[in-house]
Amino acid sequence: MSGREALLSSLDLITIGRSSVDLYGAQVGGRLEDMASFNKYIGGSPTNIAAGTARLGLKSGLLTRVGDEHMGRFIREQLVREGVDVRGVKTDPERLTALVLLGIRDQEQFPLIFYRENCADMALSEEDIDPAYIAEARCVCATGTHLSHPRTEAAVLKALRLARENGARTALDIDYRPNLWGLAGHGAGESRYIESDAVTAKLQSTLSLFDLIVGTEEEFHIAGGSTDTLAALKAVRKVSKATLVCKRGPMGAVVFDGDIPASLDGGQTGEGFPIEVFNVLGAGDGFMSGLLKGWLTDEDWPTSLKYANACGAFAVSRHGCTPAYPSWEELQYFFRTGIRDKALRKDKALEQVHWSTNRTGDWPEMRVFAFDHRIQLEEMADEAGVSHDRLGPFKELCLKAALRVADGRPGYGILCDGRLGRDALYAATGTGLWIGRPVELPGSRPLETEAEIGPDFGGLGEWPIDNVVKVLCFYHPDDDAAMRADQEATVSRLFSAARRNGLEFLLEVIPSKVAAMNDDTTAAIIDRFYEIGVYPDWWKLEPMKSAEAWDKACAAITRHDPHVRGIVVLGLDAPAAELEESFATAAKFDLVKGFAVGRTIFGETARKWLAGCIDDDTAIAEMAEKYRSLAAVWDRARKENAA
Repeated sequence: MSGREALLSSLDLITIGRSSVDLYGAQVGGRLEDMASFNKYIGGSPTNIAAGTARLGLKSGLLTRVGDEHMGRFIREQLVREGVDVRGVKTDPERLTALVLLGIRDQEQFPLIFYRENCADMALSEEDIDPAYIAEARCVCATGTHLSHPRTEAAVLKALRLARENGARTALDIDYRPNLWGLAGHGAGESRYIESDAVTAKLQSTLSLFDLIVGTEEEFHIAGGSTDTLAALKAVRKVSKATLVCKRGPMGAVVFDGDIPASLDGGQTGEGFPIEVFNVLGAGDGFMSGLLKGWLTDEDWPTSLKYANACGAFAVSRHGCTPAYPSWEELQYFFRTGIRDKALRKDKALEQVHWSTNRTGDWPEMRVFAFDHRIQLEEMADEAGVSHDRLGPFKELCLKAALRVADGRPGYGILCDGRLGRDALYAATGTGLWIGRPVELPGSRPLETEAEIGPDFGGLGEWPIDNVVKVLCFYHPDDDAAMRADQEATVSRLFSAARRNGLEFLLEVIPSKVAAMNDDTTAAIIDRFYEIGVYPDWWKLEPMKSAEAWDKACAAITRHDPHVRGIVVLGLDAPAAELEESFATAAKFDLVKGFAVGRTIFGETARKWLAGCIDDDTAIAEMAEKYRSLAAVWDRARKENAA
């Protein structure tokens, strides 16, 4: 690292500018007018780049404004999930967060509408630029839109000046959108080039402030004031010593770090990746993310371009902008395997790596209170002679007990159903608890699902994104062919439906309820489900008596999916002493993250409460104490094994 970058920095990069919510049409091939539903993502070039570089391992921050409303909070929370520093994300009390509506019409048309009238990010001002924050960064990256208004331009120029005074690098993504400069109407959001002497003059007045300038040929046309690309690049070179990176679409990109040669082919290039074009929106931000990763880790230009071209290829092949960008692990996997399907999103192995290495949230410990029981609680209500309507309120008491024990700390969760426990589920969402939600019809074998899931599993589309699809399958390797095929088909369809809806998937298997087990039984089941293409984020396994059985099960999972979230141990209504013994064995294995136990915690209390023998507060206190004690047993077992 040179003297310029030898800074005591906590951030590699700060991006500055636009931040919006992208509403992407879910129907591919239709007009934007005909879209029936939309997927919601974070958007805006600086926001995309901050998230894209964070996925690649850079310590990235964002300077912008968002509204004091739900969409502003969504951007802030999603950035945190992506690992982006949000200290520079200011909340504007008066303006709304920007919105963008986008669609994929075909391989050439990608209509979009910007909803940015007096939006929050265009109120970014010099007062929002904290010198101490800028001083933390090795690089500040701006995008062109925020040079289009005096107030935002002043903010950008202040950030650039401070960065240069600190010896940090500076970068510009020209990111030319004519209608954001007032040159085209609202319906022309897709337009990428309109000639404007005023825009050219404005851009050229700032180009000397950058060490790196990146743009498409059209973007260099506006920056250089000529539709001849070489002439435009030479005009930019007259006012800036920056390294220039010109993107040429399917022809890749070329770098000029000195005089502009007589041909575009005279610059430095990197490996390209010819893939199917599915969606060009956000591809430039993916490209910039990869380029910055290389540049800020002092790779040479061919290597940096390789990163950039690959990240752009991922973006072009997937739906959405930030959701399409790769993790560093995924990028390295892609470099090892190469292109196996030009439609990258159809490469199942690659998509599994993409999914598993870009999941948000971290759950190294799992202490789960499972009260998703339906048949058992209905039987308790019948024994007490009370209506099943009492079970919903009881599950709300279970939730209160869980929240009391968690006390805002990570590593706690619940399993709760949507039929009897709907109100508890609603109340749990957003509390910070891990939430698993069953879909199986209780006791069914072959596996069937609850009516609310629907025959096509379309009911999953109504679930909050933080609910984990949990399915219990009474499966055994010795099942006959018909039973095995039936259950495997249902689990496979559920897994696919969960992925399509962006929901994590937990597979629970209890072979002991079907037939005898040995040390190989659970491992064989695990191998089989991976063999048919089911990659659970979580496994829920019954307690195994021997360490050898646990070792074989963990080895099977790791062999197929090194990025799995982990395993939770179920309770099977075992007494506390028996659970303590099973925890001691399971805790020896790092892949086992904790437990998911129910009746041991709530069983006795439920019977007393349903019979009217205790009140709500007593029920909550009893369950909280048992849950807390069980968590302590697990924590102790884990600590003893760590020692």
